[in-house]
Amino acid sequence: MLNSIRLHKGVQLIIGLLIGIVFGFLLQKGGVTQYDVIMGQLLLVDFTVVKVMLTAVVTGMIGVHVLRVAGFASLHPKPGSLGSTAVGGLIFGVGFGLLGYCPGTVAGAAGQGSLDALFGGIVGIVIGAGLFAAVYPRLSETILKKGAFGEMTLPELMRVKPGAAVAVAAAALIALLVVIEKSGI
Repeated sequence: MLNSIRLHKGVQLIIGLLIGIVFGFLLQKGGVTQYDVIMGQLLLVDFTVVKVMLTAVVTGMIGVHVLRVAGFASLHPKPGSLGSTAVGGLIFGVGFGLLGYCPGTVAGAAGQGSLDALFGGIVGIVIGAGLFAAVYPRLSETILKKGAFGEMTLPELMRVKPGAAVAVAAAALIALLVVIEKSGI
C-alpha cells in the first residue's frame, strides 16, 4: 500500500496539503504564528518557539528512527556543503530579520489572517524563490559547492550507530526542555 502511495504523485500532493494544513493549525494553536511570540523568542524573553521546535525535533527524530528500523522509511539525504549552508542561512536570516517570521510561521500567520505575513512574507517568499532560481545556475557552479561534505548524516559524521545518536540527542533535548520549563521562561 505504501508503495502505491509513493508512486502516485497526485495522492502525495493531497497528503502533503492535508499535513501542511494540520501543521499550520498546530503552529497557530501553539501560539508560534504570533509576531509578538516570535519577537519575544528573538529577545530571549519568551521561549514558546524553542519549546515547540524542540518537542517537534524529538518527536520527529524518534518517529523517523522507529519507521526506519521497522522498514517503513529510508533516509535519502541530499549532498550538502558549507557554501550551500551559508547561502541558505543568509537567505533565511535576512527574511527572518526583515519580517520576523520563518517560512513555517509565515504560512501559519498568513492562514490566520495576518496581512504582514501574507503580503510581506508570502509575496517575499515567491519573489525570493524566483530570484534564487534565476541566479542558481551561476551559484551552483561556484559558491554552493564550496566545502562539500556529501550525503552524510549526523550519526555517520560522528561514527556512531543511528539508535545511539537518537537516544543521546533525544535525552539532551528533553533535558533542555525541562530546564527551560522549570526556569519559567
